[in-house]
Amino acid sequence: MTTNPSHGMMALDDLRVLEIGDERGAWCMKLMADMGADVIKIEPPEGDPSRQYEPFVDDEPHHERSLFFWYYNTSKRSVVMDFDDRSNAETFLKLVGTADVILDTNTYDPVGRLGVDYHQIMSDNPGLIWCTITNFGFGSSRDDEPQTDLTLAANGGFAWMNGYDDHSLPPVRGGGQQAYHTGSNYAFMSILTALLHRDATGVGQHINVNINGSVNVTTEAGSYSWLVSHSTVQRQTGRHAGVAPSMPSQIKCADGRYVNTGIPPRRPAEFGLCYRWLEDEGLLDQLPEAALLLVGAELESFSLADVFRGDNEELLAIFGAGRAAFDLLASKLTAYEFFTKAQNFGFQVGVIHSPEEALEDPHFVDRGMQVKVEHPELGREVIYPGAPYQLTKGSWGITRRPPLLGEHTDEVFGELE
Repeated sequence: MTTNPSHGMMALDDLRVLEIGDERGAWCMKLMADMGADVIKIEPPEGDPSRQYEPFVDDEPHHERSLFFWYYNTSKRSVVMDFDDRSNAETFLKLVGTADVILDTNTYDPVGRLGVDYHQIMSDNPGLIWCTITNFGFGSSRDDEPQTDLTLAANGGFAWMNGYDDHSLPPVRGGGQQAYHTGSNYAFMSILTALLHRDATGVGQHINVNINGSVNVTTEAGSYSWLVSHSTVQRQTGRHAGVAPSMPSQIKCADGRYVNTGIPPRRPAEFGLCYRWLEDEGLLDQLPEAALLLVGAELESFSLADVFRGDNEELLAIFGAGRAAFDLLASKLTAYEFFTKAQNFGFQVGVIHSPEEALEDPHFVDRGMQVKVEHPELGREVIYPGAPYQLTKGSWGITRRPPLLGEHTDEVFGELE
């Protein structure tokens, strides 16, 4: 196993992966590349289409300045290959012969356009893992339908789950490419599983990832509720979609910012803590229902189902007092003050951050979520988001900035000689 000189031994640095496709599989390949795999991105002569996606560095449109492309293509190498030129078939087959994994979104159809035989490739390379990520599954009768991340999020169920209590408003699509990310996450897990299988048996396989299906099985209880009881979950502002409405969870603070509280206080001890917090802030006399918090603190254990059932008036009144207490506290505190004080009392509360605020949060910084990457073509460093995990054995790291178009063509093809 080779090691990266700047990061030491990396989790996947004994693997070579070929990435052939569009942004549907880019996240999967970023996960592998940043864990050390030698991911070779094969691009058409005009470059990956996402090189043209906004926004651009310094608002200067150029295929080497797309921030979208940059984010999804760290640690990768880029080669250019024209799949319409069948003289490239021999080079392609040689490159395949060095690979452990191929990720293919069925965008460029290298097998058909180069005139090579897929079954022969798999026969010649019995340990090869070939993963396809497509909209409805490779070979599906629907897979030729034009789709986008938005339509797949809608079709698979994500959009139905996201929105507001007011159902006269339309569903909401989550930001970014959530459907593509979800398909990529399942592809990543499937590839790692196939690698374990290959380690045990020496045999590779084809993996057929369906983005629509990936979305549908990642809708929390949405699909399950329908399959089990033909119940349809409903959108709720700032909280999980559910068959039955739950209590509001977003509160506006004194500075106009919002926090998300879930449903605390929800346990007897927490009602007592809520009373103490009001007392510390000198707000007890401003909450007529404060005495109910002490009643709640003396209750025996109960479940949220007892609350949601709605037939226990005393319990509903106690929970209403808890919500009123949080509303009052938030009206007197900034979002960050509310967050830190709630955390100190043991309540599960979070400030609703914008992405840039999250990246600057002291906790994120301490966890290494700001990674500086040198861009010599710009003459400066650029900060990238880091990984949400840390490994004690085998490191994670951005080993190189995103590749220029065809930057490594000569290097990679030279390795085949």
